[in-house]
Amino acid sequence: MIKKLVPHGNALALIIDRPILELLRIEAHTPLEIETVDGKSLTIRPVRNSVALKAAMKEINRKYRKTLKNLDK
Repeated sequence: MIKKLVPHGNALALIIDRPILELLRIEAHTPLEIETVDGKSLTIRPVRNSVALKAAMKEINRKYRKTLKNLDK
């Protein structure tokens, strides 16, 4: 399947078709892990492990603490 990115505000978004979302049991609130190992491809997977999710959230909070605080205002 070949997809194109679409403009979304100041970013680009990837639209994932409903059958794929259903197959992977991904909903709007499902956290997704996005990574690249070789710098040439992306891997996107739902986070099912709460330990991994907590670690990811801790890193996000550390990295974007200032921005998140400003959004809270």
